[in-house]
Parts: sequence; C-alpha cells; structure tokens
Amino acid sequence: MAKIQKSISDEICDYLKKQKLSPIPVQTLNEDMETTRYFGGDLKEFIAAAKTLGAKGIFVETLYLEEDEFYYDSGMDDEEYAALYGNDDCCNGECKCGKCDDKKSKKKAKDDDSDVDAVYFEPEDLDGLDLTLLKPQMAKYLDRVGEACGARLTVPGVDHLEVEIFADWYDDFAELVDEASEAIEIDPTDALRQAQAIFEAEEAELAKAEDNSVKKIAAHPPKKSKKK
Repeated sequence: MAKIQKSISDEICDYLKKQKLSPIPVQTLNEDMETTRYFGGDLKEFIAAAKTLGAKGIFVETLYLEEDEFYYDSGMDDEEYAALYGNDDCCNGECKCGKCDDKKSKKKAKDDDSDVDAVYFEPEDLDGLDLTLLKPQMAKYLDRVGEACGARLTVPGVDHLEVEIFADWYDDFAELVDEASEAIEIDPTDALRQAQAIFEAEEAELAKAEDNSVKKIAAHPPKKSKKK
C-alpha cells in the first residue's frame, strides 16, 4: 500500500503537537474585525514567541496555490487606475486637488510621444498578464493549483500574532513570480514585448505540430477494400 504524503499543513500540525501546542484548524480570520501582528521570524521562533505569550493553542489555516497567482497583479484597483489615468480634469477646470496637472502630464507622457510608432506602458496596464510567458518554468506548477502550499499560523489574542509557512516548492514558485513581476515593474513595455514573442513562438510550434500530424495521416491513407 502506497504511503500517503502529508501536506505542509499536516506536517506543521504534527510539529506543533510535539511542542505541546494544540493546532486549531480555522478558516480565514475576519481581518476587518481583528488586529494582526505579522511575525518576522521562522517557525521555531514563532513557537517560542507563542509560548512566551502564554498560548495553549495555535490557529492553523491551510493555504492553497490559486490560479490567479499565475497572472500579474500590480495591486492597483479599477478606481485607482481611473483616478490616475481616466479623468484628466477631475475638478472641472478649476483644480483644487493639486493632482489634475500631474495626471495630465502622466497621460501626455503615455500618449503624446515624438515617436508615433512607440507605445509605452505602465505596470498597471499589464494587470492580468500570464506570467508563464515571461517565466515558462512556472508552467510546471499549473498541475499543483488547488494543492496545499502552506499554512497561516495565528496566536489567539486581542492582537493576533501571525506567520505564514510555505512548502519548499512554493517558495521556488514564488521566486519565479517575483522575478517576472519585477521585470514588468522595471520595464513593462519590454516585458510585454517578450511575452508576445514567447506567445507567438508557442503558437507557431503548436501550428507546426498540428501540421505534421495532418501530414502523417495523409501519408498513410486507409487501404482499399478488396470486397466487391
């Protein structure tokens, strides 16, 4: 009988028990209602801090790899984007906020360039870009979507003490995400150009493979029946 491999969350719970702390599985805590303090150390240091605070149990929330982690997120929402680029004159000609001129200058830098063929992007323009087009190595993690990748541990109290612990494979994945995101933030125009080149190369390779498949079928037609 094959041995069932434990998730990172299960391993953490086992370790907590050995440290005489009771793991308490929970869903997402209500962040709007609770005050959270984020711990900066590792798991052993977190447990030592929990014991110092007199904790007898630890909330354990399992974290999962989600599909949207494969796409770029600048952190800017639609309202912020509209405020920055969508409305050039939010004060109807009489600027009171001090931001209208700044927004106009940003838009001019994007739209009114001396080279009419050049197009320049801001990182937020690339929100939703498939990061595997910049880091093809990320594609191997697609099969892990929905898999437990870590756990969020929280010491109960008026001020929650919290730390997130991740599996080694997720740390490798997160590093690729950071590298791809950094490339976008350094030069979004060049990053988009690279992504388009990789996409076109993949499409050409797929078309070539399909073409070869058709040729193989055509080269071996079915034998004619001898029945009359």
